[in-house]
Amino acid sequence: MERSVFFISDGTGITAESFGQSLLAQFSGPTFCHHTLPYIDTREKAVKALMQITEAHQAEKVQPIIFMTVLNEEVSQLMHTSGAYIIDLFSTFLPGLEIELESHPLYTVGKKRSTTSSDSYHRRIEAVQFALDNDDGARFRHYEKADIILLGASRSGKTPTCIYLGLQFGIFAANYPITEDDLDKGTKLPDVLKPHKERLFGLTINPVRLAGIRNERRPNSRYSSARQCQYEVHAVEQIYRQEQISYIDTTEFSVEEIATRIMDQANLVRRLK
Repeated sequence: MERSVFFISDGTGITAESFGQSLLAQFSGPTFCHHTLPYIDTREKAVKALMQITEAHQAEKVQPIIFMTVLNEEVSQLMHTSGAYIIDLFSTFLPGLEIELESHPLYTVGKKRSTTSSDSYHRRIEAVQFALDNDDGARFRHYEKADIILLGASRSGKTPTCIYLGLQFGIFAANYPITEDDLDKGTKLPDVLKPHKERLFGLTINPVRLAGIRNERRPNSRYSSARQCQYEVHAVEQIYRQEQISYIDTTEFSVEEIATRIMDQANLVRRLK
């Protein structure tokens, strides 16, 4: 049975959602139904949110959970009448920080002190564009500009990881899919990658999981068959071992975790100030 979880904010809701999902990920038993309600910054919006929370409570017969980042006092008070289990991030952490910093909070909705320079902003945009331009081996001539080149079988997580590396760390990441055509030439590194070997990093994945992902894209095809996925994954891993290319198994990790582990294992340095 599902249990509703609400991420409520008078801003974007990104902080409440990220914090809440990180905590919920530690619990393997319950099944959660997520509801993100951003910009709940008036009494009218708060009342509508309360109605949605009440409906979930009545339908599920179990107390909903709310992760909340709300500075609007009236909205906050209304949320606390919901009957839900509430984790209020601001009321939990701001009082202690106020004492420690000997300074009163601004209590300004949507306030986020900028710690990034315009150079970092442009680097982030350029890095994401680089990832898109150099996706799935589309171009090779820009590989010398890459901080890292991700390898792996099709649908093993290369593209979202490259984009996240660019967005979060300012890393110029390209990716190259090792396809069946490459493997037909034997389990060896494709010629186009040999000049860039020091930039290569591999991704692998459980073949069963890969088959499930591919089946969503091409149901009941040879491409998504368990046999084909097992063949490709094992062959790709053999290339990694032969060429001494570092790699990680992405099966159990989120994109954020994959990117962070790559940063660590590949000794990459964040390019954003």
